[in-house]
Amino acid sequence: MLDKSIIEDIFNIAVSNGGDFAEVFVEDNFTTEVATIGGSIEKGMSGRDYGVGIRIFNGLNSVYAYTNDLSKDNLIKITKKASKAIGQTKKNIVVNFGKNVEPNFHGYKLSPREIELGRKLELMKRVTTAAKNYDDEISQVTVNYLDQEQNVLIANTEGVFVEDKRVRTRMLILVAAEFGGQMEIGYVGPGALMGLEFYDTINIEDYGREAARTAKTMVHADYSPAGVMPVVVDNGFGGLMFHEACGHSLEASSVAKGISVFSNKVGEKIASDVVTLIDDGSITNAWGSLGVDDEGKRTQKNVLIENGVLKSYMIDKLNGRRMGMESTGSGRRQSYRFSPTSRMTNTYIDNGNSTKEEIIENTEYGLFAKYINAGSVNPATGDFNFSLSEAYLIEGGKITKPVKGATLIGNGSKILQDVDMVGNNLKIGQGYCFASSGAIFIGAGQPTIRVKSMTVGGREGA
Repeated sequence: MLDKSIIEDIFNIAVSNGGDFAEVFVEDNFTTEVATIGGSIEKGMSGRDYGVGIRIFNGLNSVYAYTNDLSKDNLIKITKKASKAIGQTKKNIVVNFGKNVEPNFHGYKLSPREIELGRKLELMKRVTTAAKNYDDEISQVTVNYLDQEQNVLIANTEGVFVEDKRVRTRMLILVAAEFGGQMEIGYVGPGALMGLEFYDTINIEDYGREAARTAKTMVHADYSPAGVMPVVVDNGFGGLMFHEACGHSLEASSVAKGISVFSNKVGEKIASDVVTLIDDGSITNAWGSLGVDDEGKRTQKNVLIENGVLKSYMIDKLNGRRMGMESTGSGRRQSYRFSPTSRMTNTYIDNGNSTKEEIIENTEYGLFAKYINAGSVNPATGDFNFSLSEAYLIEGGKITKPVKGATLIGNGSKILQDVDMVGNNLKIGQGYCFASSGAIFIGAGQPTIRVKSMTVGGREGA
């Protein structure tokens, strides 16, 4: 993707002008996106993005530059400008790309680039038809299709020279239902680090019907009551709650600066005994997985919390310097336009010993959160809030009527302590995460879990 001799020249200039570490990130990215509304194409885009990012360290100082002009003269020019910004003692190095990095293997069979658009549109039509035909109250079906082939080359002055091919596809299905002047939305978003063969491993029509079912259910729902109560969160993308409430606070980007609620707490009990939290970018073909992270380190399984005890953080190279700790394969970026930092991959609460049925039966009154919509967190305090796209009351140990307008409000440190039951039905959902190094693909998951006490926002007396 870029000649080694050019990379060596970049490195020599970087360190001769004051850097003690230099890195090159080369990206060749092919993306197709199509959106349909009611089966008709609303918009579409297919393109290629090719560029290089150059990063230079001196101690804890870092400078980053990027370009899509890959001529040798231009790369040398921007390297000189970037390295002079470091302004430290000049050094000399001998680059030897001898550090062997073997990426985790995530195979694919049907390259999206080799599949005609008509086949992709046919998949979208099948989803649209299944969702439309679910019920007469379904008023609109929107389908957003994505596929991507991202080829990267990562090299650095520590001897790393590694390439990784990442082939992904996903379909986001949004279905609207209308009744009595009210409208509600249901959505699902299956995806994987696979080619188009992914759609042979699932029944895509079932996903369309599931989004329609949620929309129809919620358009007939009463408003949620408000108050403090037990909350049972279903398996799957309900794990977004822990991604937001706890995961961001365990990223070195906040931990290293001492602004996380979990800074300097490795070895301490921060959660209940039933909580084990893992981030794993090596899960075969999972949506948030990579062969190597965006700093060239092989992705791995990182146990963050084990039986309530904080074991590790998610660490990138620069923040690892700040912390005196090694990278955990957690350096991520959206593209060559972004400098990497510590980010999540596939983050999940591990299986416990309870069944979903036992958790519901042991809850006299509370809220059952089937699907979490979106949320936000302040990593410095751990305070968060989430909206729910599908929820129900639990009464007398049974799931009863659906309720809408519910929000979950709390604190990451407290929620970890208040999880008192964890199911054995782990499932990981697919999504996106937006932060300082751009939008990245992430998995978030969990078994069914119960939080014994949580603030639910809704309508008093509803």
